[in-house]
Amino acid sequence: MAKKILYAASTFGHLKSFHLPYMKELLSLGAQVHAMGAGDPSGLPEGVRTITMPFQKRMVSWKNIQCAWRIRKLIREEGYDLVSVHTSLAAFFVRLGILLGGRRPRVVNTVHGYLFDCRTKFPKRLVLLAAEKLTRPVTNVVAVMNRQDEQIAKQHRLYRDRLVFLDGMGIDLTRFIRSAETEERIQALKNQLECKPEELIMVCAAEFSGRKNQAFLVRALARLKAQGILCRLILAGDGERLEEIRQLAFSLQVQECVHLPGYTRDLAPYFYLADVSVSASRIEGLPFQIMEAMACGLPVVASRIKGHEDLIEPDVNGLLFDFDDQDGFCRAIRRLYEDPDLRERMGRAGQEKIERYRLEKVLEENVKKLYES
Repeated sequence: MAKKILYAASTFGHLKSFHLPYMKELLSLGAQVHAMGAGDPSGLPEGVRTITMPFQKRMVSWKNIQCAWRIRKLIREEGYDLVSVHTSLAAFFVRLGILLGGRRPRVVNTVHGYLFDCRTKFPKRLVLLAAEKLTRPVTNVVAVMNRQDEQIAKQHRLYRDRLVFLDGMGIDLTRFIRSAETEERIQALKNQLECKPEELIMVCAAEFSGRKNQAFLVRALARLKAQGILCRLILAGDGERLEEIRQLAFSLQVQECVHLPGYTRDLAPYFYLADVSVSASRIEGLPFQIMEAMACGLPVVASRIKGHEDLIEPDVNGLLFDFDDQDGFCRAIRRLYEDPDLRERMGRAGQEKIERYRLEKVLEENVKKLYES
């Protein structure tokens, strides 16, 4: 077991959303844990030392180069045994800092979804793949969460020693127990939104960005309503494109049926209120929001991309449509709208499948694969 570990991501928010159990486990095993990221570090486990690093969201940023130079010095001074990197941006600039320095600790790059695949435009794919190849000499282990990323890492040998496949970072299913309090919140939402029993409610919880493609869902909603399907759409989350999506809903005159509650960690009431989980993403790793929706018994309608294909078995626990295919999406929604029994069967199948990704199971396996060995 490594004695001193640097745990790095582009933001502390990412670490707080997905990695608190891992930091606590590493601390319990006797490791010193330092956490690096941008933003507010409050809320990390007691005993974790925080290092604020002002990463910028753009890969091409002089400030990120400065961060890499600071990381170079930090690595030499702190004497880390292991560096665990997460998120594409931080993974690159942390490894660049190690590459520029003299001391090279063991590095584990946990890939939460490469930002490219075989359908990515060639110039972008070339640049992103070049970044991974540049930092390969200091990347001992690459951990992936879907089969397409596994093939990318294997084909281009993006690691020095080992390639590891993970069943994600683990879902805490205790957060989605349908308690009396949850029932009260579901009823409050129904009253607030004035939901009708005959309506199909779709839900998507994700950061508002071009990659998550919420604009597609709003346009699809307008088309479905024009076809006579009674439906509404809940888009939970925050991000730079939130206001753009709000304006799009107004321009399509569906603002009364598009609900934007903002960011919330308590998604259970929204999932239990909904009938279908939807996603139109262009690229994913292993999306938490879909796994959480499955845990709540929702069938899923999602774009046919990596990550989605790993979670969704067509006609078993959901339906897939080609990316940006409005007709395919609307056909899938109409099928579920017209067949409540199918929705229920798919929802049950999803709940059974999600047991594989339970936090208690995945956490222990991942710590052994990535840190103890």
